[in-house]
Amino acid sequence: MKALDLIIIFGYLIGIVLFGTWFGRKQKTTSDYFLGDRSVPWWAVAFSIVATETSTITFISVPGIAFARGGNFQFLQLVFGYLLGRVVISLLFIPSYFRGQLLTVYQLLDRRFGGKIKVLAASLFVVMRNIADGIRLLLTAIVLAAVYISFQPGANAELIIVASIVLIGVAMIVFTYFGGMEAVIWVEVIQLGIYIAGAIAAAVVLIGSINGGLGAATTFGSQFGKFSLFDFSFSATKTFTFWSGLIGGCFLTMSTHGTDQYLVQRYLCTDRPRKAIIALLTSGAIVLGQFIGFLFIGVLLFAFYHPFTDSAYLTAPAAFPFAAGDRVFPDFITRFMPSGLAGLVVAAIFAAAMSSSLNSIAATAVNDLYKPLRPQRSDEHYLRVSHILTLVWGIVQIGVALAVRNQTGSALSNALSVASLINGPILGVFLVGTFLRRVSQPPALIGMLVSCGVMLYIFLQTAIAWTWYVFLGSAVTFVVAWLASFAFTPAPASARDELAPATVTED
Repeated sequence: MKALDLIIIFGYLIGIVLFGTWFGRKQKTTSDYFLGDRSVPWWAVAFSIVATETSTITFISVPGIAFARGGNFQFLQLVFGYLLGRVVISLLFIPSYFRGQLLTVYQLLDRRFGGKIKVLAASLFVVMRNIADGIRLLLTAIVLAAVYISFQPGANAELIIVASIVLIGVAMIVFTYFGGMEAVIWVEVIQLGIYIAGAIAAAVVLIGSINGGLGAATTFGSQFGKFSLFDFSFSATKTFTFWSGLIGGCFLTMSTHGTDQYLVQRYLCTDRPRKAIIALLTSGAIVLGQFIGFLFIGVLLFAFYHPFTDSAYLTAPAAFPFAAGDRVFPDFITRFMPSGLAGLVVAAIFAAAMSSSLNSIAATAVNDLYKPLRPQRSDEHYLRVSHILTLVWGIVQIGVALAVRNQTGSALSNALSVASLINGPILGVFLVGTFLRRVSQPPALIGMLVSCGVMLYIFLQTAIAWTWYVFLGSAVTFVVAWLASFAFTPAPASARDELAPATVTED
């Protein structure tokens, strides 16, 4: 990489920070800070959803999945479930989000069940999101460290990764601290264009660098089964099968896009449920195309590095000659991309990393956890607390990245398994509130707590694939809450309709 690449990379980081600071002048109320005063157009929300899903983890890890020995396109089975989940959310959840002036999705749980359920769900979200996004921050830092080491080959790699984590984390904190949710969404619109351009540029360079070009790459891909798409086996321990993808992916999306503040907050930035639904469904089509593209980049990397020509290939680690699949794409970018284009692709990775969750975590912490303890304060007070918590959670994510920096598995699987572990009980209680109208707070709380315990056991003591976690977690919550409801007084009639499906209208 050349000096031009560094100028592009650091110019982007500085630009993001300045952009967030500029947006800060508009943040006068908590509604401005968390929801952009509900005036964001649906197409910007759609692009923001895509940018949120296509994080640094996606940009780096998905090509590594296809590159690794035995890797293929079967990850797309999970994406098919993502599409189905979007349809379910549009019919089941989104209309209820526009009843009243919600700031967080967990306020619906307060109306339906009471404060204890809301606090538990909000707390689980805060924990899960900080861990998952700490992992994402680590991946971005690995890329920045690789850029620096390409200039200083003798540098201490571990020290550079630590410094990169802190640098990128600070930039993310400053940007979100000042800009709020509206700045996050508009930057994500820009980011989507940047990393689509970066991915296309990388694919073009790869094709031109492979002896035999695209034809040779597809030949190698076919020879080693890289284009295999469907696996109809019923194994609960295989991560990517048709059934785990369609069912597990559907439930995973119902949780992440339907009951997770990180994405639901984007719907609430529009003023009508119909716009939110259009944004969500549009994002699904874009995401499918993106995942196909990133997996194909993995095939191109496989043809470029041709690890199968080494005699150690069949017995070496799956990502041979790399320690992990997440290291393949960054290596190509920093070592083989032409000057200028390399800077663009690295900036694209930073773009994905700047899809910050800090504002969503702060919104949840303030509205669902802090306000009940400090009620009847002014909106200016809550806005100040929101800024403070944005800073605090940013530091926490930096700490998570530092703590897990020596992990060797796929960061995509690690992040999604953590999210799936906790999202199941949360989705389950939303389903309880929607379909089991007689269930009151005590049985719903019992269902969530039992589900958390069961999922922890599954995570630590079984080989069940993480793609089933949300389905199992929500099913346990649902069944246990239903059984426990017979021992408690039914929910009051006034609360039963809070999560009931509703017809989408323009009002």
